[in-house]
Amino acid sequence: MNFPAELKYTKDHEWVRIEGETAVIGITDFAQGELGDIVYIDIPSVGETVARDEVFGTVEAVKTVSDLFMPLSGLVLELNAKLDTNPELVNQDPYEEGWMVKIRVSDPAEADKLLTAETYKEQIGA
Repeated sequence: MNFPAELKYTKDHEWVRIEGETAVIGITDFAQGELGDIVYIDIPSVGETVARDEVFGTVEAVKTVSDLFMPLSGLVLELNAKLDTNPELVNQDPYEEGWMVKIRVSDPAEADKLLTAETYKEQIGA
């Protein structure tokens, strides 16, 4: 399993890459492995405001559906359009091609509550 040190993580298995006042969000390598083959992703529309810890979409795998929890409060700026036709990108490359949403962060201090790669690995027993 892969846990890039430059990313932040949530207890609910999302990752965050902070780029100035923008955050790129997806699910972790661990999460995609637990879900199995991902067949559909339902995420909010551009322009929606989502609060930290709020459900912002779902990931549907062959055998289960899982909620996505927003790691930081913000305004949805962009969705990964590639996932509409290729949701398996989340399985193949969760940290690059398989990102899900970009938001404009409304409260940068919330990032201090996210987990480091080491803390996340400890949490999942990796």
